[in-house]
Amino acid sequence: MPAAITTSDVRAGDRTLRVSTAGDPSATPLLFLHGSGPGVTGLSNWERLIGDLGDRYYCVAPDTLGFGDSDHPNPPPRGMAAFTELRVAATWALLDALGLEKVIPVGNSYGGQMSLAMTLERPERIEKVILMGSGGMPDLKPLPGLVKLIDFYDDPTEEAMAELLSLFVHDPAAFGDRLREIAAARIPRATREDVRRSHLATFDFSAGGRIGWQPDELARIEQEVLVIAAREDRIVPPEVSLYLSRNIPNARLHVVPNCGHWSQIEYPEMFARLVDGFVRGAF
Repeated sequence: MPAAITTSDVRAGDRTLRVSTAGDPSATPLLFLHGSGPGVTGLSNWERLIGDLGDRYYCVAPDTLGFGDSDHPNPPPRGMAAFTELRVAATWALLDALGLEKVIPVGNSYGGQMSLAMTLERPERIEKVILMGSGGMPDLKPLPGLVKLIDFYDDPTEEAMAELLSLFVHDPAAFGDRLREIAAARIPRATREDVRRSHLATFDFSAGGRIGWQPDELARIEQEVLVIAAREDRIVPPEVSLYLSRNIPNARLHVVPNCGHWSQIEYPEMFARLVDGFVRGAF
């Protein structure tokens, strides 16, 4: 039976973050960091997983600063590098507020970049790292799916949202009407002015700043890292995961076939087994 999920607003320094948790706070803490995209939240990425793993771990899934129902800075930092720096600082403040000294981040896509940034910034507070469809490779040319995500506000309609979400999975037909239902649920949040403002600021490439790491930087990561890649990912190519796994000394790579960018949603039971086995040291 899935663990109960509690959602509340937590004061993290001078910011307030919407946070969903499951499990015993005395258990090993897993920090679930969602990806980017219009209308995304911690629960929209991780609800099934934190429910399934909450019987063994303390699962923490925030809406990252500038996403969902967490605070949206106004004016926001311009560019992904500057906004990521502020988001990482807010996430550390959240962990302090929750009394979590050391965590295992589970990062999807942009959440993977957040996980890497946190690991390089304060390695003493990171036990292990799990990355799924993560960014982090410098000078990467965006795939058409990622371009569609970035440019969503050129046509912020429910139809466009449904089309975007269909690119996140390998086989949209397997989801029936579910992707359209998710799109309909996301649109009211995605079209809020604060969410739009944060999205456009994040993807303001005129602001400069790098968004990936060179091999010598990744080589400084001493933690064990599980890198999960989806073979048919149309948002972040699996080559990024290969790059990360080759350059992080204690990384191992798991490739999921017949899967798009949402392996935790397309194959939730498999994903939970991978997380559990890696955290327990079973492989």
